[in-house]
Amino acid sequence: MPKNEIRRYYTISEVADILGLEPHVIRYWEKEFPQLRPRRVAGRRFYGPSELELLRRIKRLLYEEGYTIAGARKVLARASRKDLPSERLLRELRQELERLYRMLS
Repeated sequence: MPKNEIRRYYTISEVADILGLEPHVIRYWEKEFPQLRPRRVAGRRFYGPSELELLRRIKRLLYEEGYTIAGARKVLARASRKDLPSERLLRELRQELERLYRMLS
C-alpha cells in the first residue's frame, strides 16, 4: 500500500508502529480509558481515525505533559463534558431551523 494512502482502520500492530508504542501499552490504555473502544472483528482490534487521534492525545498527555493515568482520564472526561453543550446547542438549532422551514413551506 502506498505511504500516502489513507486507511479507514488499522490493526494494533500498525497503530503501535505509527505511535511508537508497544501493543501491550495500547491494550493497557484500553482498560484505563473508557473512551478508547476499537472495533473488534473475529477477536482482532481495528482502530479508526477517531481512536488513533484519541491515542495520540493520551500519549501526549502522559508522555509530554506529564499527567498520570488518573489525571489524563480526568482531562479527557472534562473534554467530553464540554462537548455536550455544543451538541445540545446544535440539536436545538436544527430543531428551530426545521420549525422555521415548516412555517415557510
